[in-house]
Amino acid sequence: MDSRITRLADLLVNYSTKAQPGERLLIEMFGFSPLPLLKDVISIATKKGVIVHHQIYENAATRRFLLDATDEQIADQATHALQRMKDMDCYIGVRSGENLAEMSDIPADRMKAYQNLVVTPVHLEERVKNTRWCVLRWPNASMAQQANQPVEVFEDFYFKVCTLDYSKMNDAMVPLSEKMAAADQVHIKAPGTDLRFSIKGIPNQPCSGSHNIPDGELFTAPIKDSVNGTIIYNAGATHESVTYSEICLTFENGKIVKAESPENSDKLNSVLDRDEGARYVGEFSFGFNPHILHPMKDTLFDEKIAGSIHMAMGQAYEECDNGNKSMVHWDMVHIQRPEYGGGEVYFDGELIRKDGLFVLPELEALNPENLA
Repeated sequence: MDSRITRLADLLVNYSTKAQPGERLLIEMFGFSPLPLLKDVISIATKKGVIVHHQIYENAATRRFLLDATDEQIADQATHALQRMKDMDCYIGVRSGENLAEMSDIPADRMKAYQNLVVTPVHLEERVKNTRWCVLRWPNASMAQQANQPVEVFEDFYFKVCTLDYSKMNDAMVPLSEKMAAADQVHIKAPGTDLRFSIKGIPNQPCSGSHNIPDGELFTAPIKDSVNGTIIYNAGATHESVTYSEICLTFENGKIVKAESPENSDKLNSVLDRDEGARYVGEFSFGFNPHILHPMKDTLFDEKIAGSIHMAMGQAYEECDNGNKSMVHWDMVHIQRPEYGGGEVYFDGELIRKDGLFVLPELEALNPENLA
């Protein structure tokens, strides 16, 4: 038995989802390698009196289904998945695909149908809004390769990141949350980046291990039509099995009017053209997990990078709703530490963070040396 896995399972059941006796908990596992975690979660939750349901998926099988399925077949699958989710109080999703490109050849119309018929109603609408949920990735050789580390070294990194002292982080976020609540204009500057928008009147949400593992962000949303300028997302991304080394977006009155990527501009624009809301921003967030320093093209890790900000194209979260609706929610990450070119973030003309470090005394508890 690996005590690190048991500790993570305990965190998921008792801290992240706070599953209680008599409640229903659904665990969805994508891939087979997280089986040790699945068994520990089931054991801890069941002994506590939680009613546990579990489901195992495999990406190659999902690919085969989507290549051949009609809209009617996808919708039937969604009907049952939605009813099951409505029956749940808590949800844990463990992702563990061995091949990031497994779904890369799915036609755009099939991915859109799956997003529209399954992902949006089951997850963005029902799970996110009506359950206590947490999602995470599971360490494997593919992830270690993305992080450019040996598997053993990456596993040590993974468990250190995922079992951070999140209650300490939660306390450190309070002053930043108050600062964001009082702010109007945000200005982001960096090489190739000059972006302005307003967050006036939009609530913000601290994230310290309740919905994502690993965690370490504080998000809000811009007023929908206030975003103007250009930003380079220098962390790159992997979205729907397509890899982007860099993404550059230009906004006018909230809408993306130009979207470029060195390798995949066509794919990028096909996602942003799925509906009207996909070309507007639904989230703006600071990332500050002290152990995550470099991108590995995995959103759950990259959006928490110390010294980063990220913005999501598409659907806004209900907690920080700016009115934008979309079947898309795509987080894109911009790193401002010196080795990534540096940068600055201003609230109403006041410098908040420079080169990835918070500069105001009341915010310094969120800098890496104080959270690690």
